[in-house]
Amino acid sequence: MAYSAAFAVGEVVATTIQSRTRELADNVSTSNALLAKLSAKGNIKPAPGGDQIWQELQYAENDTFLWYEGADDIYAGTPASAVIDTAIYDWKQGAVTVHATGKEVNIQNTGKERMIDLLEGRISNAFKTMANQISVALYEAGPTYDAKALEGLQLQVADAPATGVVGTIDRATNVWWRNQVENPSTTIAATNIKAYMQSLWLKCLRGSDITDLIVGDILFYQMFWESLTDIQRITSTDKAVSGFQSLMFNSAPVVYDGDSGIAASHMYFLNTDYLFYRPHRDVNMVADSKRVTYEKDTFIVPILWAGNLTMSNAARQGVLIQGS
Repeated sequence: MAYSAAFAVGEVVATTIQSRTRELADNVSTSNALLAKLSAKGNIKPAPGGDQIWQELQYAENDTFLWYEGADDIYAGTPASAVIDTAIYDWKQGAVTVHATGKEVNIQNTGKERMIDLLEGRISNAFKTMANQISVALYEAGPTYDAKALEGLQLQVADAPATGVVGTIDRATNVWWRNQVENPSTTIAATNIKAYMQSLWLKCLRGSDITDLIVGDILFYQMFWESLTDIQRITSTDKAVSGFQSLMFNSAPVVYDGDSGIAASHMYFLNTDYLFYRPHRDVNMVADSKRVTYEKDTFIVPILWAGNLTMSNAARQGVLIQGS
């Protein structure tokens, strides 16, 4: 009886999760400032599958442009050099499980209403856990945080961008695939942080391509806040980051994303036109109802996620760090 009851409850849990999958996946995007901004930009793009996630990128201008007059030739006779490539990212997978014992579901919580109350709490906790872990991974570096984790900003917008491989592209030999860095040798403080921020802003700037989101750890955020006079302390009106502690620097919101996992003494200057959150189309906080433990009087229902964070232009991203 315990086995069949556990299986039935497992199906109840799985069905409940599936009915809430869309809502809960959306909640993940609103619990993290970066994801909220990507959602507003339309850059949460579910991936359909395949061996890996491919992210098309443009890394150079078309070199056939020329000025001409009257009947001059407008074609130099050679085709344009390659300007489009693809960054290739591995699938990253995450799971959290809802667990219960036969004693809990068959004895202590008999009756449909009591059982649902027990399971609802555990389902809610599982989704909050997954949302928090995805948020941490988005700011951390995949290989140093966990080699199996989503590849976050500390990897893709690196402190040392001339080394390492991102999206299968070697940064040592591909200068165009390196992000910008401001790494002053002097101590960053409230008295000079705006100067360093301005320098990094200009490094990331290209025409109308500008930083549209700045995310800082608590130390740098407080320094920036302290650097402002009362009249300068303008809160961002960007609806995408409403609900997050935010100020303004030039035209970009400066956000403190709470206990998000961002590395200490880091401030990211992001152009979110070129960043994408790519969950799998069919494995985005969904329940796997097949895993019931028949060997024991228990059951588990895993909640599964697969995807990665991808980037199509590294040169427009930057990071302010404290030099040694």
